[in-house]
Amino acid sequence: MDTPHPGRADREGGAGPGLDEALLLDSQICFSLNAASRAFTALYRVVLKDLGLTYPQYLVMLVLWEDGTTPVKHLGERLRLDSGTLSPLLKRLEAAGLIRRQRSAADERSVHVHLTPEGVALREQARLVPRRVAAATGFDHHDARTLRTLLTRLTGALDEAARPETAPPGTR
Repeated sequence: MDTPHPGRADREGGAGPGLDEALLLDSQICFSLNAASRAFTALYRVVLKDLGLTYPQYLVMLVLWEDGTTPVKHLGERLRLDSGTLSPLLKRLEAAGLIRRQRSAADERSVHVHLTPEGVALREQARLVPRRVAAATGFDHHDARTLRTLLTRLTGALDEAARPETAPPGTR
């Protein structure tokens, strides 16, 4: 008997007549996004090796190259990272000599992150990273822009749906 999907077998609780399509792994948007995210991370591991950066460190550097000196809180907001995740990243970047952290003179509770001259110079070496990643996707500029727009819209919708006061019925 042919199975509806390679690797699926008719077994109790498995694929078979009447299987709900919505419960198939390949039907899950979240799984496709997770798989793509893992593939991107693997690609960035290769592309960033010569820069000595991990993907999360690269994201921090992108924000700093774009915004300049910035409070840690702002970095966390831009990158959607909590301080428990961001602090070790910043510590490693500081140990590598790419950034320095300094308490604000105006508000001692606030810590600002500054690029060092080495961090500024790394930007020039990183210029080819986006092109290499874009080429690896096989997308043209229009497809990449469309995907980014859809993902931004998806993120906003999910953020809104995850707020307890606006969560759809049955998800609270």
